[in-house]
Amino acid sequence: MVVFFHIVVTDDCNLACRYCRGALFEELDEPVCQSAIRDDLPISFDETLLKELYRFLGSDPDPVLTFIGGEPLLNTGLICRIMDEAPCSRYMLQTNGLLLDRLPGAYHNRLETILVSIDGDAAQNDANRGDGVYERVLANARMIRSQGYRGELIARMTVCEDMDIRAMVRHLQELQENPFSSIHWQLDANFRGDYAARNASVWIAESYNPGISALLQDWVSHMQVHGEVPGWYPFLQTTEDLLTDSPTHLRCGSGLTNYTIQTDGSIIPCPIMIGMADYTLGTISTSNPLALPQVQPGSPCRDCAILTFCGGRCLYSNIVKPWPDDGVRAVCSTIYHLRAELCGHLPTIRRLIADGRVNMASFRHTRYNGCEIIP
Repeated sequence: MVVFFHIVVTDDCNLACRYCRGALFEELDEPVCQSAIRDDLPISFDETLLKELYRFLGSDPDPVLTFIGGEPLLNTGLICRIMDEAPCSRYMLQTNGLLLDRLPGAYHNRLETILVSIDGDAAQNDANRGDGVYERVLANARMIRSQGYRGELIARMTVCEDMDIRAMVRHLQELQENPFSSIHWQLDANFRGDYAARNASVWIAESYNPGISALLQDWVSHMQVHGEVPGWYPFLQTTEDLLTDSPTHLRCGSGLTNYTIQTDGSIIPCPIMIGMADYTLGTISTSNPLALPQVQPGSPCRDCAILTFCGGRCLYSNIVKPWPDDGVRAVCSTIYHLRAELCGHLPTIRRLIADGRVNMASFRHTRYNGCEIIP
């Protein structure tokens, strides 16, 4: 089994998005689980540990390393150094896209996958991420394509209550000179104790779930008309597994085949769990990358009727429980809805496969590449 490692290059960021650092000082409800939080992690990866990092990666016959932050391209020099020196042939990057022009073409062309944060059209994106960000990110994404980038460029959306999910996905799909090969989206839900201040349950029922139904119809209609499968991540892997009747573990792979290396070389299950001392699984100095402890979601996920479809959505949310039961049920309703809608389209998709309009390979992609799959 291939093991994927996220490495936190730096915790610094050049944006304060409203659902991330822009929300740091909001008054929140206390989560159910309160892990001890470390305050001694270096801001950037400790470069004195590079030899240990290379030894660790070298113990894996096929390691995959994804650069994350903060904004990892604030430390472009370290990224280039690691790519020059590490015993690793597969690299990925998660970025807000503003500094893609800082990474020399010889390096970005070696990245197998680049996930670029963009939340839809200019008005939607810039309301979330800052004035002018949309145009700069899109220009940089087009720039690396013009410089020969042939890897997967994923538009990675964060979805909030003021978003029309169908309109924003369609916008990114239909861009002129579209640099993106695929789209993923993740709900800004059940990650911090803000449920009481949100209108999430009503929005999910009245806007998001109907929007997913409409998007699925668009997705299948595109297959029928064009004979190709749009690369919309929440639909791809889930459909493939339904077609083959394949059960899943946590679809992002966190704590199973996807681990995060913190700036001090310690290892945790998930990039969101930075600093959670109770979930340190090892270090790059002492651990075997092929024998790291596994962490599975607990209740209520492990008792769910569709666990083998969902896999647990989010390990962090399952452990920390930032939202009350009503909020959790609202989020879970999106997954039940997604599954029911996908199942409703399976007969049509099977006919398209039987008729040769699309094939099973059309639904395949690199698993555990940073897309959570279940929004």
